[in-house]
Amino acid sequence: MLKDNSFTVADYLLTRLRQLGLGKVFQVPGDYVSEFMEALEKFDGVDAVGDINELGAGYAADGYARFAGIGAVSVQYGVGTFSVLNAVAGSYVERNPVVVVSASPSAQDRLIIRDKGVLFHHSTGNLNADKKVFEQVTVAAEVLSNAAEAPLQIDRALTAAISKRRPVYLEAWQNVWGEPCREPEHPLRPQPPVSDRASLRAVVDETLQRLVNAKRGVIMLGIEIARYGLQEKALHMVEASGLPFTTTLEAKSVLDESHPQFIGTYAGAASCPGTREYMKNVDCILALGVIFTDDYLDLMQSDFSEIILVNDEQVRVGYEYFRNVAMTDYIDDLSAQIRSKNGFPHPLIKVHLDDGECAGWNTELGAQLTYNIFFDQLTHFFQERRLQSEIELILGESSSLYVASNINGLPQNSFIANAVWGSLGHETGCAIGVAMASGKRPYVVAGDGGFMMMCQSLSTLARNRINAVIFVMSNGVYAIEQAFVDIKAFTPEGRFAPFDVLPQWDYQSLAKAYGAMGYRAQTIDELQKILLDVESLVDCPALVEIVIPQKDLAPQIRRLARPS
Repeated sequence: MLKDNSFTVADYLLTRLRQLGLGKVFQVPGDYVSEFMEALEKFDGVDAVGDINELGAGYAADGYARFAGIGAVSVQYGVGTFSVLNAVAGSYVERNPVVVVSASPSAQDRLIIRDKGVLFHHSTGNLNADKKVFEQVTVAAEVLSNAAEAPLQIDRALTAAISKRRPVYLEAWQNVWGEPCREPEHPLRPQPPVSDRASLRAVVDETLQRLVNAKRGVIMLGIEIARYGLQEKALHMVEASGLPFTTTLEAKSVLDESHPQFIGTYAGAASCPGTREYMKNVDCILALGVIFTDDYLDLMQSDFSEIILVNDEQVRVGYEYFRNVAMTDYIDDLSAQIRSKNGFPHPLIKVHLDDGECAGWNTELGAQLTYNIFFDQLTHFFQERRLQSEIELILGESSSLYVASNINGLPQNSFIANAVWGSLGHETGCAIGVAMASGKRPYVVAGDGGFMMMCQSLSTLARNRINAVIFVMSNGVYAIEQAFVDIKAFTPEGRFAPFDVLPQWDYQSLAKAYGAMGYRAQTIDELQKILLDVESLVDCPALVEIVIPQKDLAPQIRRLARPS
């Protein structure tokens, strides 16, 4: 609701975003987009959250969208849009509807550019460059050149965002955001795909036949189950079928992991031994909402014909493809058929998820921390303090992400990963949006290389008084990169590639400079004390350096680098 009587194009967009459940816009200022920023400051119900750089703002919007259903980031033309591009690309591949708001030279300035050939600031000289770039990583890219048509363009883009669960780009000429326009007339609704009934019936029948004939079937759930709001439906299907279920790494905790049919997160070679063993012998995989990345390349090469894949881009049973089948219709119809058959007669095989390999071996208080010992201590702390339902565990692309795939028993929607796009540093920027949208406390585990890329986000956390806990796994190298370049570097006589060696940072001093509390742990007893200390922190983030041996190669990464 506005505080004055004017209603502009910027107000139209903000009203629509508020209607869709958005309460925060993450921004970095710029003169072109000043009309939008001024409208945002006056608008009741949507708050501006200033960030230090555009990439961090984009990561924050991505984290926010994961819980609010939509996110937004406002940046300057050219220098700002191109900086936020990486985050938006990640939102695109991981199905997060983020609205990118920008502005470009005004109508008057465009006349000068045309007549005088002046290159305006932050422009490449091609005034369509930003739009063309963002067309590659959005489902709608609109340039608003006049106030009369802007509402229709905004509605068209936002409808695409909420229907396809992907980002959109809205760039206005500098004068347009502040120009008056009509108010919204009716709520926006997603436009779900319509299934062809014959095709839907055929794929459901083929699926049932496969599941009935399978001797060792499994349901694999992917991140689209969460993005499209299908978790309850998926749970009912799992329980009706009686089949065990797993999740991809990106979708970890898409359902409550304490469920008796859960057999652990499947992350290829990085998975727990029990999960790997079960998946090795399956003869039918029902993959729902799954985005198969090259982490699952071995599975796709060995079991492609045994996979039933239903996601928002394709539907297939083995090598047979089906057109015009919506995932939600498929789940509804298949669930009804499964219930009518009272599930499948296969016995539920119990998979042991507490294998010693997934935990730390040495638990003496003075023992040196390693990847596995750290996660073993952290998860035990969450359990003992009964914090699982109060926190969000956030991981980006690093060795830690694959070690964390072995954690089990997490509540639904308590694990955030950037496992598809895999952008180093995503986790720290993402924590800001996650905290604001979920209301839960972020516990972030970052590699030191990734944290160095996005350390400024610690300042934004402090500025907004978010009591996130950022653990930096400090071994001084890009360990995951080195493992795939030359795993022999982790042997006693091995040497790291010069480009994988990181500078040494004083993390405690850095924390103080950014307004956070700084800690350092090298042993189990030091970590245990710090965990208790940071638990009581309010209105202030904590940065905890976890010192681990440079050559501690987690077994999960060793298996990925040298798959059996």
